[in-house]
Amino acid sequence: MGDRIVVTGGSGMLGHNLVRRLAHAGYAVHSVDLRTPAEPAYGVEYTTADIGDKALLTDVISGATAVVHGASGLPSYPQARLREISVDGTRNVFEAARAAGVPRVVHVSSAAVYGLPSEVPTPETYPRRPVDAYSRAKAEAEEIAEEFRGTGMCVSVVRPKTFLGPGRMGLFAMLFEWAADGRNFPVLGRGDTLCQMLAVEDLVEFIRLLLSAPDEAANDTYNLGAAEFGTLRAAFQSVLDAAGHGKRVVSLPVWPALPLLRLLERSHLSPVYRRLAHKLLIDSYVSIDKARERIGFSPRSSNEDAILRTYDWWCRQRPVGVGRTSRDAWHQGALSLARVFF
Repeated sequence: MGDRIVVTGGSGMLGHNLVRRLAHAGYAVHSVDLRTPAEPAYGVEYTTADIGDKALLTDVISGATAVVHGASGLPSYPQARLREISVDGTRNVFEAARAAGVPRVVHVSSAAVYGLPSEVPTPETYPRRPVDAYSRAKAEAEEIAEEFRGTGMCVSVVRPKTFLGPGRMGLFAMLFEWAADGRNFPVLGRGDTLCQMLAVEDLVEFIRLLLSAPDEAANDTYNLGAAEFGTLRAAFQSVLDAAGHGKRVVSLPVWPALPLLRLLERSHLSPVYRRLAHKLLIDSYVSIDKARERIGFSPRSSNEDAILRTYDWWCRQRPVGVGRTSRDAWHQGALSLARVFF
């Protein structure tokens, strides 16, 4: 193919899947990440570096056909580090791309920029209304992307819902662990809110389509999510059923569970952050019509497909240890003690 793609965050959960798919499609792929890859992909060149190093980035990006900017801070990060990666790092990536003369950047954002939207399905025209440090950083990063789009650079902004697949841990590791150990699993309220997720394979395929799309189509902002999805209770219950212990999703009354979770979060005793807790109580899904019509996006996996494939991977790997990235299990804190009641 001859095209050279630089991927920031190439050792992360999304990046790991993306660099493999692009290399398989014939691209020359160069990954930049703070972490060395757990499983290096054949044919992919790796540079272990911080995206805060603009000079190094410019050197790596030089000669690239496009950059996929997937490096990002996560809700579990301290606020200062979150902004350093997601805001300052994003500006560095775009400035390096401009200095190196790269004509196209795909910026991986998040549907979190909508905050807690009152309109569902949420269209791309819905205003950014961030509600916490993570969504504010994502919104500011989008503003930077739009700034460079305004200078004539072809910039794709992708807003995926929570994506799942092999390698995904984070808070899902708690669900998987409790299910495998034969525990019931709690959900705030009745758990009957609609909750759209996304298979990482579908996200990766969309990015691949963007890289070959004409400028007039690629130079836009797109929501991404599963076409088939149901309630949060159904998604969680599918994992409990797969575990085979006959356990169920258990409803917790919103009061006093929500204030207690807020207190535990402020005390750093729970990984469940405010936006997530509130999101569990409202329907949360986006319109993917524009991605379908302009790019030809056709998601293959439903919510249940994605979460069960991730659980199957987890059961085969049984990863140990905790960390702060989406490829690590997050520390359950006080919630690990609550499991005895389920």
